[in-house]
Amino acid sequence: MGNGVCSRKQKKIFQSLLLVTVVFGMIYGGMFSYEMHKQLKRTEEMAVKYQQHQESLSAQLQVVYEHRSKLEKSLQKERLEHKKSKDDYLMNKIEAQQSLNKEKNQHDDLKKQHYELQEQHQLQEDEHNKAVDEHKQRLDQLHQNKESEISKLQGIMFSTILLLAIT
Repeated sequence: MGNGVCSRKQKKIFQSLLLVTVVFGMIYGGMFSYEMHKQLKRTEEMAVKYQQHQESLSAQLQVVYEHRSKLEKSLQKERLEHKKSKDDYLMNKIEAQQSLNKEKNQHDDLKKQHYELQEQHQLQEDEHNKAVDEHKQRLDQLHQNKESEISKLQGIMFSTILLLAIT
């Protein structure tokens, strides 16, 4: 090879090495593709799981909103009854005072339930947001890992090609 002309034996060796490199490269590429496909499938399964969890939380939130609406309607109804009882107040002071105390207690109970439902809603929303953030972080980490593996593989392939070209 000193003068630029290769003997047949050297050409065959070079062609054989090149063929072996290509075959191993294709095998490695196939294995890499299979692993990436498996990881993608796992990621999709996790996404489905998180989506189902999100749908479950949405259903729970819907129930909370419906309950809240019922409580608000009930509170409005109690306020209307309270206004009616004021008209009767002049006729019977004691009866009206008892009714007012009862309604106030009911109102406080409804208010307490309303605040508890708001807290539950906030907790569920925080859990949902946390789950979404964790999912995004996991996806970002998977993407970074894949990019890193691809870069490493490209570096290895480039080094192998350089070594083959040098020899």
